[in-house]
Amino acid sequence: QVTLAESGGGLVQPGGSLRLSCEASRFALDYYSIGWFRQAPGRDREEVSCLRSSDGRTYDADSVKDRFTMSRNNRRNMIYLQMRDLKPEDTAVYYCAITPMCSENWVPAGWGQGTQVTVSS
Repeated sequence: QVTLAESGGGLVQPGGSLRLSCEASRFALDYYSIGWFRQAPGRDREEVSCLRSSDGRTYDADSVKDRFTMSRNNRRNMIYLQMRDLKPEDTAVYYCAITPMCSENWVPAGWGQGTQVTVSS
């Protein structure tokens, strides 16, 4: 069974940082474009960032540009999301995902169980 498992969420004060991790099991991430999206109660799903497998190009939502950085380690089969200068509006459950195409309007095709990020003082 192919799985993605997120970790690293938690409670952080505004202005703080967190790094989310995602481990892929039973398939190799090398061949996939990957991304992170988030879901907050009462709000639409937001595709936060994706990383294209072919050339490493990333696409970031305007709401997180210059604050969030996505990366991958193919040897470890891991995906990361480094989040800085966190704001209360970043509070959500964060999911890592695979996607058939990483572009400005990418769509997740498979994802993990999510990890909660809460930004509050």
